[in-house]
Amino acid sequence: MVQHAWVHPRSAAGVRRSRTSRELKSSPAVRDATSVRAHQHAAGAPRSLRRHRPTSQKGSSTIGSSTDGGEPAAPAAHPALAQEAQLALTLRLVCGLPTPDVARALLVPEQTMAARITRAKKKISAARIPYRVPRPAELPDRLTAVLGVIHLLFTAGHTAPSGPALMRTDLADRALHMTRALHDLMPDEPEVRGLLALLPVTDARRATRTGADGRLLRLEEQDRSLWDRTALAEAHELIMAGLRGGRAGRYLLQAAIASLYTEAPTYEETDWPQIVALYDRLLSLWPSPVVALNRTVPVSMAHGPAVALAQAEALEKDGRLSRYQYLPAVKADLLQCLGRTDEAVAAYRQATELTGNEAERAFLTVRLTRHRTSPT
Repeated sequence: MVQHAWVHPRSAAGVRRSRTSRELKSSPAVRDATSVRAHQHAAGAPRSLRRHRPTSQKGSSTIGSSTDGGEPAAPAAHPALAQEAQLALTLRLVCGLPTPDVARALLVPEQTMAARITRAKKKISAARIPYRVPRPAELPDRLTAVLGVIHLLFTAGHTAPSGPALMRTDLADRALHMTRALHDLMPDEPEVRGLLALLPVTDARRATRTGADGRLLRLEEQDRSLWDRTALAEAHELIMAGLRGGRAGRYLLQAAIASLYTEAPTYEETDWPQIVALYDRLLSLWPSPVVALNRTVPVSMAHGPAVALAQAEALEKDGRLSRYQYLPAVKADLLQCLGRTDEAVAAYRQATELTGNEAERAFLTVRLTRHRTSPT
């Protein structure tokens, strides 16, 4: 899930509901799951991609073709492989991510990931799985893996697992291109439409996520007037159509969360309770510890940092996010909100050590230094 949340130092009070919040609340798909309001993370698609919508004409670039770059994706997403192997192999061989970055994306040690990729390649060879683009009738069986790969690829572009820059726009652009191509092939598939809403609404903030000096800008620091409103409107249309169409899937719910955040006039006016409610619905569909961690940010704003900290500490004890830098980063912000500076400094230090992205490390280092030197 594309959500790298930094806790705001104040709680949100007297939030004003946006148009999206009112519409979502009236949607049967959300009304069944929520009796309160909502949160997200934000943004939209580059204009160049909106102008070029790939088609599925014969000879054009399609999902899984070598013209998308790298080896054909079809065997890597083959249902004979376990889903974890499908994701890892496709990200490594087809999308070209280095093994350490694939390991970071899937929250496993690098050695474990290298062994997983090797086993998957051997299975492809032993089972003689052909390297070819899947036939249309085969796409539904591979859809979950393909959507997962595209989502992870976009996540790696939205915030690069390693390197000097916050973003790898080449990866984000490629994921957006692939999503549009997949939508051309499967226009009536709800989760494809959900992903097509999620990626643009998240990417719309691209131009505002860093300063002129490359410094990471928190959401409340970003100039909302520079967000890509055309992309946000496109995503909003897809979201509302999807919610009216029935049961919302995990990509559509994530897109709805993101859209609500962008609809708020200011960060403080975000409808945090509704975001918590949508996260509750998302967790019921996708009980991921990353989703649970992302939920702690709106919980902090709606119910206070002490409540959110207890939830973050429970995730820490769970152990599945032990290599995930955003857990100690969120915990540090919550501790600082509560005035527990020494503990916050220790958590910032841990987050800094786990972070491979230099822009994020610089951001965390500034916070670490500031709080380490501030009087208690």
